[in-house]
Amino acid sequence: MMAQVGKELGRTLATKMPNPKAGTVSPNIGAAIREIKAGKVEFRVDKAGIIHTIVGKASFDENQLLDNVSTLLDAILRAKPPSAKGTYMRSVTLTSTMGPGVKVDPNRVKATA
Repeated sequence: MMAQVGKELGRTLATKMPNPKAGTVSPNIGAAIREIKAGKVEFRVDKAGIIHTIVGKASFDENQLLDNVSTLLDAILRAKPPSAKGTYMRSVTLTSTMGPGVKVDPNRVKATA
């Protein structure tokens, strides 16, 4: 029965299960908790090359959001593989959960690596 359940629900459940690659399973629990409390955020890319991640909450002030967005974009640019040619970020759009998107000029984003 588990084989049939795995085929049907495998992809859905896999994203919600603890994963050593994502850092949600760790032999050093104390260090993992400190990292999460310090604001460690993981971002992954889907098949279309789109990154969905959280950069803040509506209660954050403008400077906190700006800091978080610039840190995320900087991390994305530093993670660019050396073999990647051409334009790495074609477009950047920020949005709230149910709000309209705001386009950001990716040419104004500079990595500090």
